[in-house]
Amino acid sequence: MNLNQVTVPSLDLERSIPFYEKLGLKLIVKSLPHYARFECPDGKSTFSIHLTDELPKGEGIYVYFECEDLDQKVEDLIELGIEFYMKPKNQPWLWREARLKDVDGNLIILYYAGDNRLNPPWRIN
Repeated sequence: MNLNQVTVPSLDLERSIPFYEKLGLKLIVKSLPHYARFECPDGKSTFSIHLTDELPKGEGIYVYFECEDLDQKVEDLIELGIEFYMKPKNQPWLWREARLKDVDGNLIILYYAGDNRLNPPWRIN
């Protein structure tokens, strides 16, 4: 089994699409007003947004995108007008993360974990 698709809700795809394009995702399906799909720049996974009347309550959705050049990617995105509420920071789980929210409030985490993503010191054998 391989995770290849994640979909998040949006109240307005016309506003969401440019946001995700700025992050570096390539728009491959545009079925407005209900659905849009993007290809991730690395690997073969896709990411999509779908129109909804109501967003999730509480903490909502967390979406992680791994970037080997995290610090530079964050600086590049800031220059494009993307706002981060947490700049790159080393976390106790051995990942370096930066955090922002999309136009609908979904939590987007850009991170770099390297080998620790699949093989942290506390991995179960």
